[in-house]
Amino acid sequence: MEEKKTIFYYIRQAFATYGIIVLVFVVFNILLGDIAGDYSALFALGKDGMSIPVLLELLLLAIMITFAQVLFLTDKWIENMSMIIRYVLFFGAVMIVMIVMIIVFNWFPIGDMYAWGGFVISYTVSMITSALLTRLKERTENSKMQEALDKYNRR
Repeated sequence: MEEKKTIFYYIRQAFATYGIIVLVFVVFNILLGDIAGDYSALFALGKDGMSIPVLLELLLLAIMITFAQVLFLTDKWIENMSMIIRYVLFFGAVMIVMIVMIIVFNWFPIGDMYAWGGFVISYTVSMITSALLTRLKERTENSKMQEALDKYNRR
């Protein structure tokens, strides 16, 4: 049974997602910032950091990801759908949001196939990693619940 969540839970979730996204881009800026500075708005400051508009764009992305999590990965809206379909819808929705943001915020040249290839590869790797970590967390929680149930039944 899922606990009732307040707005503060979702704010915390959005900022946790934001922190991970910013950390990833900090690493990318350190490694590629000076090379990609003229190429992408995300790396415009090179190794010197990220601009306020880019940080706000990444915050918007984190909020949109959190909204997609609530929409597709909780029983709040969809109750009778398999988790596989939910994950496909979640990852698809996030990908659409990111494509729109790439275009609107000019994160990289839209006509560059190498950039799109890099985006698809990095998105796929991050989503597979996310799905595996989520599955691992779910198994750990299920194991703990089973242990507690077994302990309770032995009494």
